[in-house]
Amino acid sequence: MSAEATNPVSAADAAVTDATARRRGRARIDLRRIGRAALLGATAGPAPRDRLPDAISHVAEAHRAHHPDADLGVLRRAYVLAESSHRGQFRKSGEPYITHPLAVTLILAELGAETTTLTASLLHDTVEDTDVTLDQVRREFGEEVAYLVDGVTKVEKIDYGAAAEPETFRKMLVATGNDVRVMSIKLADRLHNMRTLGVMRPEKQARIAKVTRDVLIPLAERLGVQALKTELEDLVFAILHPEEYEATRALIADNPRAGDALDAVAAQVSTVLREADIGAEVLVRPRHFVSVHRVRLKRGELRGCDFGRLLVLVAEDADCYAVLGELHTCFTPVISEFKDFIAAPKFNLYQSLHTAVAAPDGAVAEVLIRTHRMHTVAEAGVVALGNPHVGQE
Repeated sequence: MSAEATNPVSAADAAVTDATARRRGRARIDLRRIGRAALLGATAGPAPRDRLPDAISHVAEAHRAHHPDADLGVLRRAYVLAESSHRGQFRKSGEPYITHPLAVTLILAELGAETTTLTASLLHDTVEDTDVTLDQVRREFGEEVAYLVDGVTKVEKIDYGAAAEPETFRKMLVATGNDVRVMSIKLADRLHNMRTLGVMRPEKQARIAKVTRDVLIPLAERLGVQALKTELEDLVFAILHPEEYEATRALIADNPRAGDALDAVAAQVSTVLREADIGAEVLVRPRHFVSVHRVRLKRGELRGCDFGRLLVLVAEDADCYAVLGELHTCFTPVISEFKDFIAAPKFNLYQSLHTAVAAPDGAVAEVLIRTHRMHTVAEAGVVALGNPHVGQE
């Protein structure tokens, strides 16, 4: 089976907990805390046909948040097939195996994946690990879902070995038919396996972490899925560099009020933009562990603003430049930190204005300026773009 096992383990589990605690605004549901009856979809009586089993109600809620008009019937049917086909299979932690495809699908739903991708995600291990055939998936869910499930199955069979990164990507592209949705499912699959790597032997944890570092994290970067990339980086950091990870963790723990400096600058920025009549949302974004570690190596001793960045969200592209003008007028800009990824987007479609400003008290804060749409693409990358074939001949 493709999924790894679960059990508490020092650095790796700490990375999961810390990553969750430091993310703001996007709670992750812990499927391990859902009772067995809920996981298996049990109810007190026959469930109404328009209701989903309790086990995927969280997936449905996350999906409807991004796609209010989504038809959930296909997800219900996919869950029923996945649960029945995996019934009797367990992860090494003792959890029912169905918890894995549920968790993978929830990750993708939170990122805004469309219904077809979520359906394939629920079924992604059925052809490889159960008696379900690809023809059965095709008959019940259509050619597109079968295509995605087959692509994930082929990716699982790739021998990463010691191949150079470009060659590995070439193999993945051939296996997936260039459909980025297959690779999105693979990334979510690996993220859940990395979150739940605890009962593996240390040497196997290290092997999986190295492949994640060398292949999956660069893939997440190429696809622009920053939300998955940063968490994967922290999980790999905890496994492959436990001493540096613990030092970084201690550094953050020893500076519990580090965010106060950024909060103060954020308040000043909000005032400036409000007085300029620019509608904007100003947020404080704590750095993830690997980012804090890199900044410490680059700058040495860290100050309060070094533990995070400001994120300014606006409605239109033109508003981004209006915000930039106000910040550079009312604060002292650090010109060397300015980058315009709106006029010249990155290869993975990332767009933002990057700058840094010094407040009157001397605190220097990095600032990212983007529209809400740019932010969705920056966090979810290709996952947020839906079916890449829509509109094509």
